[in-house]
Amino acid sequence: MSKILQAVSVRHATWWIVAVLLLATAQAKADENIKIGFGMALTGPLAANGKMSLVAMQIWENDINAKGGLLGRPVKLVYYDDQSSPAQVPSIYAKLLDIDKVDLIVSGYASTQIAAAMPVAIQRKKLFISLFGTGINETFNYPKYFSMIPNGPTPKPAFTRGFFKVAEVQTPRPQTIALAHADAEFGQNACEGARENAKTSGFKVVYDRSYPPTTTDFSPIVRAIQAANPDLLVICSYPLDTVGMVRAMKEVDFKPKMWGGAMVGLQATVFKQQLGPLLNGLVNNDTWLPVKSMEFPGAMELLKKYQERAKAAGTDPLGYYMPVWAYAYLQVLGDAITASKSLNDDVLADYIRKTRFATVVGDVKFGKQGEWEEERTLAAQFQNITGNSIDDFRELKTEVIIYPPKYKSGEVIYPYEKAIAK
Repeated sequence: MSKILQAVSVRHATWWIVAVLLLATAQAKADENIKIGFGMALTGPLAANGKMSLVAMQIWENDINAKGGLLGRPVKLVYYDDQSSPAQVPSIYAKLLDIDKVDLIVSGYASTQIAAAMPVAIQRKKLFISLFGTGINETFNYPKYFSMIPNGPTPKPAFTRGFFKVAEVQTPRPQTIALAHADAEFGQNACEGARENAKTSGFKVVYDRSYPPTTTDFSPIVRAIQAANPDLLVICSYPLDTVGMVRAMKEVDFKPKMWGGAMVGLQATVFKQQLGPLLNGLVNNDTWLPVKSMEFPGAMELLKKYQERAKAAGTDPLGYYMPVWAYAYLQVLGDAITASKSLNDDVLADYIRKTRFATVVGDVKFGKQGEWEEERTLAAQFQNITGNSIDDFRELKTEVIIYPPKYKSGEVIYPYEKAIAK
């Protein structure tokens, strides 16, 4: 009997040893991954752009792992939904670094989220590449920060520079302008830049006010602007207030000579379809569109992969806005890791600072405060939209680049009243 018990005990011990070895092997395998952590707006008002960014990042993850990973190790993205709430961001990055033990961090989408993550990145002395942040490092001046957005060395004015450049050459030349912005990180920064552009262009500001981000009725705001009778109107807004402003302009029947500016949301198909012909004549900032002049190496291949996945992912079916940028900022990180053969934040930051990168959004070189060395923000105008279907926006006849000249795909229709009469 004792021999039987001894045999059972040995068998149990053997199984226990095997289980421990298997667990250790699995853990070792997990530790082989190079883990890149981030928060992303997957729900809430920023989700339309956050979700399409994530799909592109997952395509990069698949692409890089199909090539053998980085430094001979597979790459794993570790992420959490920040719910479009800056308040969620610091704890997400603390969890990524302290519990998930990620090797590197990158930002989620949008200025408010990036600004909320910066203190964590700085405290932990981490490299931090951001996705579409406006002038974030002017406050922090952090040497390991790099911004994936084509706003160049003066990021705040860049958002509306194209609008002003187009407006100032019209005949007769407009004289006055109104400015309205959401009282939040992006709205404040972009409108600060718009004031600078108005001064440079010589336009008299006749209205300049903010509104709470929680505003739902924009008609009183538009009526107040209309009473000031400006020739031009620049709005700096986030997606939901962008939609509200466009609808209010129609409701009040306000027709300045040109309007738009820096209205986030109009780059996403879901909002374009919601608004349809209401967009005609509006001149807004953009960053990339799949026109011939912007078919940088790999961009159209990425777009095809994205569109194949979009439906299953429940995200923007066209992907003309964020995907190329989300892919590109991971391209920069991946290329830096490969070239420097390091995961050290200081080594990577030093390499990124002095290197020009070939990406799906063209060549990228970072300059002062981690912004792009050269500005390449676009101004585009919606024209001749007749309906609200996706086909109204698939072909870019209804959205043309009007600035800068290097990337132009059409001519501006001016004044606004002429654009909506078509």
